[in-house]
Amino acid sequence: MEGILPLFKPAGLTSHDCVFKLRKILKTKKVGHTGTLDPDVTGVLPICIGKATKVAEYITDAGKAYEGEVTIGFSTTTEDASGDLVEKKIVNRTITHEEIQQVLNSLTGEIEQTPPMFSAVKVGGVRLYEYARKGIEVERPSRRVKIYSIELLDERSEYAGETISFRFRVSCSKGTYIRTLAVMIGERLGYPAHMSHLTRIQSASYSLNDCLTFEEVEKLMAAGNISTVLRPLETALSHLPKLLINDKVAEKVKNGALLPIPEYLNTSNGPIIAETKDGLALAIYAKHPNKPDLLKPVKVLRNEIE
Repeated sequence: MEGILPLFKPAGLTSHDCVFKLRKILKTKKVGHTGTLDPDVTGVLPICIGKATKVAEYITDAGKAYEGEVTIGFSTTTEDASGDLVEKKIVNRTITHEEIQQVLNSLTGEIEQTPPMFSAVKVGGVRLYEYARKGIEVERPSRRVKIYSIELLDERSEYAGETISFRFRVSCSKGTYIRTLAVMIGERLGYPAHMSHLTRIQSASYSLNDCLTFEEVEKLMAAGNISTVLRPLETALSHLPKLLINDKVAEKVKNGALLPIPEYLNTSNGPIIAETKDGLALAIYAKHPNKPDLLKPVKVLRNEIE
């Protein structure tokens, strides 16, 4: 069994829980997820099966998109709805649609975020949530992330009440904490805030429309039709530049050979896919660190053409 299974992750399960459950359903151990989704978050979680586990990191590194809801008026320990109250401040004025959109616009582009204490980021070899559960506050390293676009989905002209909520859609780079983004939105409006709901609507090339529920996976497995819904591992690499190779070069690639850089890939600094004329990805290459005119294999995906 080999391929990518775009799973709809339900609320209440961690990404690891999903992998554990799918190993049982699919009766295979070689199953891996493509980046942590918090238990409360639903949506797109691409799952790599068999040989496709080799490309999991390239899905993780690709962009993501989410639809969420920000609630202004109080903040929580976890920066989402599951945490305990930290600060409360009644919204004592009307906030306009235009004002919110201006704040969202100000957060577009490269921004700096500090990961929440309840997160899987490691500090000193220990995950932050482990410190948080013990009530230990540690210094957290800030990170630069990119917000490609962010828009207000609600169409009301004004928002009023002791607390207010509004929906948004965001497209962003890996490593972005949407919970923290919700807090940042609140800060710029002058109030404590948290993320009250979140769904991931896209991960790399996989969207909500592609996703299957656990129930659907179980039915397909029982009917012997699971292979009909598994996406080729090549779909995980569709956003990366391609080096088209012939059969003679393919044999060298399968054995980890160095390759000359074609002119059209001179400006590529990231991973490059060595692909046959039939669209089969054989290996992932990158520029050689010491030989600027050559490509070096990073990972051989297939040792023989199947």
